[in-house]
Amino acid sequence: MSQKIVKSDEEWRAQLSDEQYRVTRKHATERAFTGKYHDNHQTGAYACICCGAELFHSDTKFDSGTGWPSFTAPSMEENVGQKSDRSFFMVRTEVHCAQCEAHLGHVFDDGPVDAGGLRYCINSASLDFQKDE
Repeated sequence: MSQKIVKSDEEWRAQLSDEQYRVTRKHATERAFTGKYHDNHQTGAYACICCGAELFHSDTKFDSGTGWPSFTAPSMEENVGQKSDRSFFMVRTEVHCAQCEAHLGHVFDDGPVDAGGLRYCINSASLDFQKDE
């Protein structure tokens, strides 16, 4: 992984759409079944919308029925960080881009057992899809 990316709030606002900014920089969540990647079945890599770091690959994507893109594991473990999230009277594990600290979503332990049991529930607004050629 390269150096951490740090930008001002104004720089992030100029770079991102309103929804991308709200999700990645302010830890919001897009509404279920509204994101452009929740039903994407193409083969390719999912990168951070803020900095371009590779995060997930389509070979670990599955339909969790939740309305958000779900993955069993990051494609680049070192690019996905985790921290405890105690908002909304719950205890969850937030996942973020390790390079720029963009909020991606959360990881839960209710994923496919045969794939390790994890479900990375990720906001489409935090991702940029790059189709395999």
